[in-house]
Amino acid sequence: MTVSRLTAAVEAETPAAAAAALRARGLRVSTARRELLEALFAAEAPLSAEELAGDGDVASAYRNLEVLEEVGLVRHVHLGHGPGLYHPAGREREFVVCESCGAVRAVAPAELDAVRAAVLAAVGYRARFTHFPLAGLCPACATKGDV
Repeated sequence: MTVSRLTAAVEAETPAAAAAALRARGLRVSTARRELLEALFAAEAPLSAEELAGDGDVASAYRNLEVLEEVGLVRHVHLGHGPGLYHPAGREREFVVCESCGAVRAVAPAELDAVRAAVLAAVGYRARFTHFPLAGLCPACATKGDV
């Protein structure tokens, strides 16, 4: 099982700010890294390394995403079966996913505070839904009686 990095998220609102954060840490802003950052910041939802690489080298995309994650600019999340998906780290959000239809919703962390409190009270764990989502049935599937 993969686990999320506990590196503090870098607050970068734009690809240019993310590039500046890389430079401030002594890292190069290659064309490949700049293109990854631009694609990540333009996306409405997390993307796979394959989607981010486009027609480019997927292995290179993974290597650069790993560097971006190590510095705190990028996070990955597993929203079901399949590859990890990447998104800018400074955007505070957690995820819920429907086990029946696969619908994914990004939520503000505060929306899941009651769930976190219940898990803490029940088993002593501080739950996070940034790397693995909270899974269940969306309202539409629950209404249909999906199991």
